[in-house]
Amino acid sequence: MVKTNYYFVADVHLGLQVGNVKEREQRFVQWLEKVAADAKAIFLLGDIFDFWCEYKKVVPKGYVRTLGKLAELTDKGVEIHFFPGNHDLWTFGYLAEETGMTVHHQPLEIQLEGKTFYLAHGDATGKLTRGYRLLRAMFTSPLFQFCFSWIHPRWGIAFAHRWSHHSRLSKGIAVPFQGEKEQLLIFAKAYAENHAVDYFIFGHRHIPTVIPVAGHSQLFILGEWISGCEYAVFDGTSLRLTS
Repeated sequence: MVKTNYYFVADVHLGLQVGNVKEREQRFVQWLEKVAADAKAIFLLGDIFDFWCEYKKVVPKGYVRTLGKLAELTDKGVEIHFFPGNHDLWTFGYLAEETGMTVHHQPLEIQLEGKTFYLAHGDATGKLTRGYRLLRAMFTSPLFQFCFSWIHPRWGIAFAHRWSHHSRLSKGIAVPFQGEKEQLLIFAKAYAENHAVDYFIFGHRHIPTVIPVAGHSQLFILGEWISGCEYAVFDGTSLRLTS
């Protein structure tokens, strides 16, 4: 099959103890297998895992089907890009080494078939609340990461799973789109003033949305896989959200 498409997905939240956890992973693995048939590249835009933390000799239990499928596809030459989100931030080499994915720790501006894409998870995009800035600064601090690594995985991973579960449920599956106050839209409009970007694609917000930014630019916010299974596909000419 001729490979013509580029795929974008985010917020699968594998491991989140909501709904049928095993079925969600099975759906995602089946999706990977299906799109790989005609994919020039697959972009995983964060929070694929509800929690991910790499100790020196330990990684979280589970995700075997997903990790195996990712490794299988990259071994076959499928190009897969991974952007850590706020839930799977602590990847320090294992995912790249074991699965063959290219890991991006910063937003990426990339040309695909003559179109310019701006890609990021979205949690650190735009104006952040003071509380979230402090929380993100803590989680990205090498000192905090070093200290956390000394907590035995039996307790450290269990605590992190409880934190992630509570964080997700306390906010609900998705917070409604904020219109002109939406920070991702505010960022995209400001960035487009000085950069020729055709498509901004973010995850994080769990609300499948397509909205004009400026001129011919468009903002795409990907959906989630907790209650849905949305993703975006670019066929070389146009980008669309689907499920």
